[in-house]
Amino acid sequence: MEEKMVNVAGSLQLRKLGNSDLKLSPLGLGCWQFSNGKGIVGKFWPVLRREDIRQIVHTSLEGGINWFDTAEVYGGGQSEQLLAGTLNEIGGPLAEQANIATKWWPAFRTAGSITATIDERIRYLDQRTIHLYQVHSPYSFASVGSVMNAMAKLVEQEKIKYVGVSNFSAQQIREADRVLREHGLRLVSNQVKYSLLDRRIEQNGILDTAKELGVAIIAYSPLMQGILSGKFHKNPSLVKSIKGPRKWAAAFRDSGLRRSKPLIETLEQLAQQYNVTPTQIALNWLINAHGENVFAIPGASKVHHAEENVKAMQFTLTAGEIEMVSHVSNQVLRSK
Repeated sequence: MEEKMVNVAGSLQLRKLGNSDLKLSPLGLGCWQFSNGKGIVGKFWPVLRREDIRQIVHTSLEGGINWFDTAEVYGGGQSEQLLAGTLNEIGGPLAEQANIATKWWPAFRTAGSITATIDERIRYLDQRTIHLYQVHSPYSFASVGSVMNAMAKLVEQEKIKYVGVSNFSAQQIREADRVLREHGLRLVSNQVKYSLLDRRIEQNGILDTAKELGVAIIAYSPLMQGILSGKFHKNPSLVKSIKGPRKWAAAFRDSGLRRSKPLIETLEQLAQQYNVTPTQIALNWLINAHGENVFAIPGASKVHHAEENVKAMQFTLTAGEIEMVSHVSNQVLRSK
């Protein structure tokens, strides 16, 4: 079959993030892996060397990624601090103009914590602008309305630029946007788990509601913790070498790998045509299957992961290819 050519990096088109004026690359860099091994969620990843972090961030910037997603809970501020420090070390226009998205951790807290902790977030980010401040989940000791009122206050105080949420249901998205409208603001984004092996947002109203309200979807875990790379299907023994709890997930068991194999085979066929990898096909599907409504934040714990990420934005699957991948994905999901 004839090999398809990819576009050059210079042709990368930025997109407007939902109800905001932010112009972002379709892919951002997820920075959970910069947690430095601290805290409960930080132990999910190995501790990365500073030089590796610098190369990952530099490769992302040079490849056209212009935003980074971190969070308070990623190492208790370690990810924010390492990201900001690395951007400072790299310097230059790309690093200086990088957009920052971070998140407030709501568990066992009230809405008052949002305004009480924002200066700490800014300090960890070395006074960098917080372009998107997100509520990490809807589970707190406060109502959605109270939380949004507090977030609106941060916008009014010019502590943050825009408000987003994460893991909110369709109803909670609607309520968050309603409350923000009372302040003359809009909800910008909802960060949710979304990939070819997890398409629940297409059935539970989240995606439809986001499209209706102009709210962007930011997909986390877009490669299903590496399953969609196909490497575990080629060599199942690699599962034993995984650090952290993800090795126990059903998708990594022999039965899970057998179930997802038809999808991996489809990704591999397309990857050969485009001279890319299955990972890049999976990411390209994600950022093109719904127009410009969906962004994604793959992580990168190695430099070659960052290289793969940026190359995933340098071509566009055809409508027919997107439909084919969607069909195989749905068949795999129905086989569970």
